[in-house]
Amino acid sequence: MIKTLWISLQLPNSWWRKLSLFAISVFFINVGVDHFVNPDFYLAIMPPSFTLHHEAVYISGLFEIIGGICILIPSLRRFTGWGLLALLVAVYPANIYMALNPDVFAEIPVELLYVRLAFQFVFFYWAYSMTRDSFNPGTVKRVE
Repeated sequence: MIKTLWISLQLPNSWWRKLSLFAISVFFINVGVDHFVNPDFYLAIMPPSFTLHHEAVYISGLFEIIGGICILIPSLRRFTGWGLLALLVAVYPANIYMALNPDVFAEIPVELLYVRLAFQFVFFYWAYSMTRDSFNPGTVKRVE
């Protein structure tokens, strides 16, 4: 039964890609759950000009959880990779807000705020990589 499940996941061929796939799943599920457990942090990093702060925190958390689960479903992996990339781009203004307003986040060193801002590009690439053939060995693109 476990072997059947393992095969049905259509995992990438290399152990590094398998690890990356499971890591991105765990990462997004964990961060998504944290939106519900620790909403005050996420509310604090939202730019004041944005509306519907509470709703945005919970909706983004929900989509992170859904994305973390769906990235493991072979037929949804490419689509989910694009969705997670779009989600990361959508929440990037919160990271910019943090870096431009370090006085609001006095407990976090300014350097770390800028490192965090730059590090988001690693996450962009990570999500994008899930859309590539190397992470989707069981899917075949149709050529018309």
